[in-house]
Amino acid sequence: MAEVNQISPPRSNRRNFLWILFQWILQAFFAIWLRYQSRGKENLPAEGGGLLVSNHQSFLDPLLIGLPLSRPVSFMARDSLFRIPILGPFMRYEFVIPISRKAASSQSFRAAILNIESGNYVGIFPEGTRTTDGSVQRFKPGFLALLKRTDVAIYPIGIAGAFRALPRGAYFLRPRSVRVVFGEPISAELIRDYCERGAEKALLELTHQRVLACQQQAESWVNPDLTS
Repeated sequence: MAEVNQISPPRSNRRNFLWILFQWILQAFFAIWLRYQSRGKENLPAEGGGLLVSNHQSFLDPLLIGLPLSRPVSFMARDSLFRIPILGPFMRYEFVIPISRKAASSQSFRAAILNIESGNYVGIFPEGTRTTDGSVQRFKPGFLALLKRTDVAIYPIGIAGAFRALPRGAYFLRPRSVRVVFGEPISAELIRDYCERGAEKALLELTHQRVLACQQQAESWVNPDLTS
């Protein structure tokens, strides 16, 4: 059997039929059950690659990010998920990049780089795991390696409400309001400047602050009383 982390040629950044059908179904369901809304997607480029960086609240997050977009997003996911019947073939078909936590992740990073260079979105959750209390945790610096080998902008994203809709350990989706905010990008030129000056820690902190700002906007949208 082929290794699940084998690099495949980048897929087209056009949505396929299955992706569009799944998106329509989820849009209707999430609009009713989660009162899902998003804003700021105009900050994402209509063409070309980009690195989408988001906080991580639940297993729903990749769906919540991709739901309003007209282009698919290649997220990284544990390679063990690809061995699950039905889910595995679906993930292979739907632009997901497998990543191994045991083996070196160089193949996964090369796959992400190939996707970005081919003009696709790649999405990551640099906290590394889902939040335990709804807050935005510290970012792990691994994704900076992608930025050093590509010339794309960072697109910060903030999610609020998903932690309450599907917290860690929950098996059923709760009817809670969810909001997603797509923030203004950190330009490729600014990223290049940080990297050339050896200021990766400052770039990591800047990215964290941008994502945190988006998450706070989303949380205020869910709970307007927090800002009153």
